[in-house]
Amino acid sequence: MLPLLQIKQVRKNRDDADKSPLFSNVNAEIAEPEMIALLGVSGQGKSTLLRILASLTRADEGEIAMQGASQHQMDPREWRMKVCYVAQQPVMLGGSIEHNLKTVSLLHRTPYDKKLAERLMGELGLEHLEPGKHAQDLSGGEKQRVSLLRSLMLRPQVLLLDEVTASLDRGSKEKVERALQEWHRKEGTAMIWVTHDLEQAKEVSGTVWFMGEGTLLENSTTNSFFERPATELAQGYIKSPEQKE
Repeated sequence: MLPLLQIKQVRKNRDDADKSPLFSNVNAEIAEPEMIALLGVSGQGKSTLLRILASLTRADEGEIAMQGASQHQMDPREWRMKVCYVAQQPVMLGGSIEHNLKTVSLLHRTPYDKKLAERLMGELGLEHLEPGKHAQDLSGGEKQRVSLLRSLMLRPQVLLLDEVTASLDRGSKEKVERALQEWHRKEGTAMIWVTHDLEQAKEVSGTVWFMGEGTLLENSTTNSFFERPATELAQGYIKSPEQKE
């Protein structure tokens, strides 16, 4: 069986003028749907890697494939239906919450599932919001959860989560974690989750990808990573005071 997602020798330069790599020689494979925590100190390119996987940013070298189909050979719209990126800073379309959800379904030519939207609003702690409320009037945390809901409505095969609970209070954060874990179990969606919250990483993931030294430095089970990190850099990252706040 072909892997769900393959990443081969991916490199991204810092910019057009500076050809030095932000990261290079990134290799990984998702054989079957799993929950992956993507960890590393700031500046390693974790968000950039997610955007490359979502076909929102181009890699300077390397290949990405889904079930054997190359990202370069697939229509970007079709790819982004299967591999959805949820940004840390959500962007709301004009109009209401419901308009945001319906517009995404329309753009991707998928039917709008009102019952699914209502169910997810409840699971994500948004049941107090009227679907007709203007999306621009939402709080930052509400926008973040509507953005997540918008991507879930497409039922992607791979969901790329860029610190999607960073702006949430504890109660809302826990609801999102539970909702995503339940979605993963029921829908079989693979998730790659950038987070600086190590307790969250331990709770939600079965695998850790650790970026450092300009590459994907470690790829192991979550238990192995936290109990026996293979590199000094990962050991220091786990023990650093800022990870214990």
